[in-house]
Amino acid sequence: MAIAFIFNDLSSVMTVVSLTTFIGILWWTFVLNRSADFDEAAHLPFADDADGGPPSSTENKHG
Repeated sequence: MAIAFIFNDLSSVMTVVSLTTFIGILWWTFVLNRSADFDEAAHLPFADDADGGPPSSTENKHG
């Protein structure tokens, strides 16, 4: 019987912790105006290499 009460209390605590974490992530994302950082990170896959050439491949070409 006591274990059921412990699990009920832990379930309530984990719900509050999860909700607080979710609200914290939303606050960090939208309230802190980090859009410049996110825009820069979004363009990283399109950044050129330092030498300007295609990336070197160590994979053998077949065919």
